Amino acid sequence: MAKTSALFIGNSFTARNDLPGLVAQLVAAGGKGELGCELISISGAPLRTHLNKGEAHKRMQSQHFDYVVLQEQSTLPIKNAARCLENIRDFAALIRKAGARTVLYMTWARRNAPQTQDALSTAYIEAGSATGAIVVPAGLAWQRCLQDHPDILLHDKDQSHPNPAGSYLAACTFYAALFLGRSRSIPAIAIDLQDHEIDALHTAALETVRAFNKGQR
Repeated sequence: MAKTSALFIGNSFTARNDLPGLVAQLVAAGGKGELGCELISISGAPLRTHLNKGEAHKRMQSQHFDYVVLQEQSTLPIKNAARCLENIRDFAALIRKAGARTVLYMTWARRNAPQTQDALSTAYIEAGSATGAIVVPAGLAWQRCLQDHPDILLHDKDQSHPNPAGSYLAACTFYAALFLGRSRSIPAIAIDLQDHEIDALHTAALETVRAFNKGQR
């Protein structure tokens, strides 16, 4: 079986509920080989903090990764899209030198401000276009699911971070964007969600990624 490696760089939006681990479980369950994940997370941090600290750069220099996943601070793309783009550009240059592919983890709007998803999505899409990065449209999958299934909660009690269902939907979107290939479905893993919730989350991820990819052509 092929082994793929990924370094996730972000904050609690990535670390909460072990998003990298969920993606790895889906990859294994789908028969796509093994995904080796590493995580560098600083609570509340923008990507500029990771750039300044240098740990991510050292990690990329010391070992090979197929993908390096970047998650910007959750509101920076809304408040300062230019700074967000600058951070991603600087990171993408280091990632290219390390021989890896840049992946952008598009996050979601806070529960009390759903209208900000457009600005979030645009910032990640434009950064992806500027750097040649793969954009994983998790935020758009959240938006679709919340519209189609308002009974399914994705936000935690703070109305910002993901609950287990929210992280699982993000993981399914990663799987659909990076590993689906010719498969038409997302595999089942052991997770404490009801069957109808799992089906809805799988559908949201698949339909979002298909529509997103079609729109980017």
